[in-house]
Amino acid sequence: MSDDHDAHLDDISRRTLAHYERNARAFFAGTVDHDVSQNVTALLEAIEAPAPFTLLDLGCGPGRDLKTFTGLGHRAIGLDGAAEFAAMARAYSGCEVWHQDFLHLDLPPALFDGVFANASLFHVPSAALPAVLAALYGTLKPGGVLFSSNPRGHNEEGWNGQRYGSYHDYPAWEGYLVAAGFVPLHHYYRPPGVPREQQPWLASLWHKPRNVIQRTESGADPVQDRASIPTEEDSS
Repeated sequence: MSDDHDAHLDDISRRTLAHYERNARAFFAGTVDHDVSQNVTALLEAIEAPAPFTLLDLGCGPGRDLKTFTGLGHRAIGLDGAAEFAAMARAYSGCEVWHQDFLHLDLPPALFDGVFANASLFHVPSAALPAVLAALYGTLKPGGVLFSSNPRGHNEEGWNGQRYGSYHDYPAWEGYLVAAGFVPLHHYYRPPGVPREQQPWLASLWHKPRNVIQRTESGADPVQDRASIPTEEDSS
């Protein structure tokens, strides 16, 4: 991408994060009691490694779900692009929290059993999504699981007030994830128990293959297994 294009994406991220910085306390008050137990359970049940798990809460906000994961006995690390959220999350959960912009992730290789991206990845512009997904792929252990939940749409993106959002349908979202090397596990819509038109959230789970055979059988690249061969993207 050109420098101008990169600067444009950085400006989108900066403006969206500025909104959360300004409204961090109100956001915490408005979301701390939200019930996302369905999503937490979906991630934990999809991980095949022995517990306790090492988990990355991507876009952890003020730390609600970090506290849940640690309360269940897991090691949870948070990451957020808003400095105020990162500080709040450390104080609220007692967990380690990294302050990083999604567009400039610097993640350790093959550390996490699971990545919990609850209501966070939709803020990534579609042009930047492949690089973000590559970084998440690289930080998962072979066999690790990525959970995402995003407001769904018809593949439009743009500003919603002071926040940028990308609103994918499932086929488009699957295309991005499969291109990044992930294998689909399953997906569902939220909240449960209501008609589809009243379910604005698309939740999905994705598996990082353990080996080249599994990757080939899933229809992914048979030439090399990104779980064992690091790439330039994985080290970003």
